[in-house]
Amino acid sequence: MADAQKIPAGSTAAGSIAVAAESTVATRMSAPPSFDVADFPVPHGREEEWRFTPLERTRGLHDGSATATGDPQTAITAPDGVTVETVGRDDARLGRAGTPVDRIAAQAYSSFEKATVVTVPKDTQLTEPIRVSVHGEPRNGEAVVSYGHQLIELGAFAEAVVVIDHTGDAVLAENTEYVLGDGAKLTVVSVQDWADGAVHVAQQSALIGRDASFKSVIVTFGGDLVRLHPRAQYAGPGAEAELYGLYFTDAGQHQEHRLFVDHDAPHCRSNVAYKGALQGADAHAVWIGDVLIRKRAEGTDTYELNRNLVLTDGARVDSVPNLEIETGEIVGAGHASATGRFEDEQLFYLMARGIPADEARRLVVRGFFAELVQQIGIEDVEQRLIEKIEAELEASVA
Repeated sequence: MADAQKIPAGSTAAGSIAVAAESTVATRMSAPPSFDVADFPVPHGREEEWRFTPLERTRGLHDGSATATGDPQTAITAPDGVTVETVGRDDARLGRAGTPVDRIAAQAYSSFEKATVVTVPKDTQLTEPIRVSVHGEPRNGEAVVSYGHQLIELGAFAEAVVVIDHTGDAVLAENTEYVLGDGAKLTVVSVQDWADGAVHVAQQSALIGRDASFKSVIVTFGGDLVRLHPRAQYAGPGAEAELYGLYFTDAGQHQEHRLFVDHDAPHCRSNVAYKGALQGADAHAVWIGDVLIRKRAEGTDTYELNRNLVLTDGARVDSVPNLEIETGEIVGAGHASATGRFEDEQLFYLMARGIPADEARRLVVRGFFAELVQQIGIEDVEQRLIEKIEAELEASVA
C-alpha cells in the first residue's frame, strides 16, 4: 500500500454535535497490513485509526486479553447448487480478499479455529438469497467471546444475494471476505441488530474481479460497541462497488464505520452513501470514508457521501470523508458530509396539514432513510428495518 499523504480530514466538537472539519492527519492505517497480530502495537487511543474508539469497551479485543470462550450460533440457509463448508485455518482460499489492517482484525485472523466458506459456482444465478444467521447466546450470564472468519466466493458470471443477520449478545471479532470472479454480481446485506451489551468488531474485505459488481448494505442498530471496517479492492478493470449503510445510534451506544475503497485498477467505479440518525445522551457515531485513486487507476469514477440526523441533545457525530488522488486522468471524484437536526420547515409543512408532531417527526426520519432501505431489494428485510426504525422513534418520544 502506498504511503498516505497528509491531506485535510478530521472533526471537531461543537456543543453536543461533532461535524466534519479540516485536519492535517490522514485517516489511513498507520501500521502496514499483516496477518500477524505481533506486527501491530497495542493501541492506546492516540493513534489516528483508534482516536474515536473507546478501547475500554472492546472487552479486551484490542490488547489480546479477550480469551475465546465459544462460538456464536451460526446457521446458513442456501439454495441448491451453493456449497457451504467448514474448513480449518490452513485452507488456501482464506485471506485472499484482504489482509488485516488493525490489531483486532489480526487477532481475529490469528485466533479462529474454523472458518465458513460459501461458494457459488460460476455461471450460477441464484433466485433466492443465501441467509446467514449469527446469534450470540450468553453462558452463565456472560457474553461468549468469539473469533470468526467467513468467506463468500462467487465464480465468474455468478449472481447472488447474501443476508447476514447478527442478533443476541456476544463479544465478536471477525473477518469476512467476499471474492468475486470476473463478471460476477454480489449483493451483501449485513444487519447488526445486537442486544444492548454486545461488542462487534469486524473487517469486511471485498476483492472484485474484472467487470464484476459488488453491493454492500450495512445496517447497524444495536450493540454497546460496533466497529466495522468495510474495504473494497479491484482485481481487474471495469468493476464497480456500491457501499451503502444506515445506522441508528441510541443513548450510550458507540457505532463506528470505517470504509476504504482502493482504486488500483483502471476504469472502475465506486459509490459510497451512509446515513445515520442519533438520539440520547452519549450516543456516538463515527464515519470514516477513505478513497484512494492510485496512479494506474485511470478512468476512475467515485463519490462518497455521509449524512447524519441528530434527533436529541447529547449525541455526537464524527464524520471524516477523505479522498486521495494520484492521477488526473479520471472521470470524476468527490465527497460530501453533513450533520444537522430536523429542518423546522419540513416539520412545519407537515404539521400545518394536520399531521401531529410525533408523526411528522417519524415521516421525516423514514424519508431520510428510504433511499438506502430501497437498495436492499429484499422485501422482508426492508419491512423489518422500517419497523425497527419506527420502534426506535417510538422509544425516543415515549
